[in-house]
Amino acid sequence: MKFVDEATIRVEAGKGGDGCLSFRREKNIPKGGPDGGDGGDGGSVFLFVDEGLNTLVDFRHSRMYRAKAGHSGEGRDRIGKKSDDLFIKIPSGTLVYDDDTDELIGDLVNNGDELLVAQGGFHGLGNARFKSSTNRAPRQTTRGSEGEARNLRLELQVLADVGLLGIPNAGKSSFIRAVSSATPKVADYPFTTMYPNLGVVKVDTEKSFVIADIPGLIEGAAEGTGLGIEFLKHLSRTNLLLHIVDASNDPEQVFKDIKTIEAELKRYDEGLSQKERWLVLNKSDVLPAELFDELIDELQTQLKYENKIFVISAVTKDGCKKLTYAIHDWVSSQEKISE
Repeated sequence: MKFVDEATIRVEAGKGGDGCLSFRREKNIPKGGPDGGDGGDGGSVFLFVDEGLNTLVDFRHSRMYRAKAGHSGEGRDRIGKKSDDLFIKIPSGTLVYDDDTDELIGDLVNNGDELLVAQGGFHGLGNARFKSSTNRAPRQTTRGSEGEARNLRLELQVLADVGLLGIPNAGKSSFIRAVSSATPKVADYPFTTMYPNLGVVKVDTEKSFVIADIPGLIEGAAEGTGLGIEFLKHLSRTNLLLHIVDASNDPEQVFKDIKTIEAELKRYDEGLSQKERWLVLNKSDVLPAELFDELIDELQTQLKYENKIFVISAVTKDGCKKLTYAIHDWVSSQEKISE
């Protein structure tokens, strides 16, 4: 299934039913009073989270959603039937904006969360409502009000504990394949990853976390170059960023790659650049261990890198277990802090 993370739809709530103008007409009751009933309320439109969805692709094919109008009132004080509300399924992690004003209406995360996006029209009043001691035969009624209508923009931000960063071909997809059951495409050409991949990493039977891989970033990504800028938003919900670096390159290139990613994060979102970020030096299977020790020393002295640094091989899985345990411990500690 194609991953779609943004869609625009129109929602229209139902009109309220009109009140009825009617007078009682029965045998042996020649001067029956007003008995026009009220109309029924129009259906409202709600969005609700269905954990079985993970994409907005359905909204590319269906863009108009209308709730039904309420029924009009009838004689004999019969009230018009209220129309059912319309519920639209969306995936967890969806941001809902008013597309005309750019106002954020809601952020739906948990399964079953609901959001009213268009209020149904209210019912009109029948003439029986206007009967009084001075007005025994009112001919006054009201019409049901129109339902709300809105153009909505839906943006999906995937929910993951950990997000992967790196330039194309740094080994992000290989890493997520190595530590989870996810099977993203892996190849030796740029932009192998065309959309976010999610993988569940099981540390043991009762311990796990979710990791997200996005397309690689290149210089100028924050201005729209390449693919990654479209997906950087998916990292905003993550607690931890793993910066995967191809350490088989010469040190100058490694330093350049690190600085490129850091600069793009700051350009895109200062808050995102300040998230906890660990450096993961990949491809330990092609370089001697002592060269990695030298590289780490240079990173800490030249780049003043103070965050945690790990050495792994996504191909042989060397160092991956140690890294996943460290990630789980850190994620668990953050959950306890937030409680």
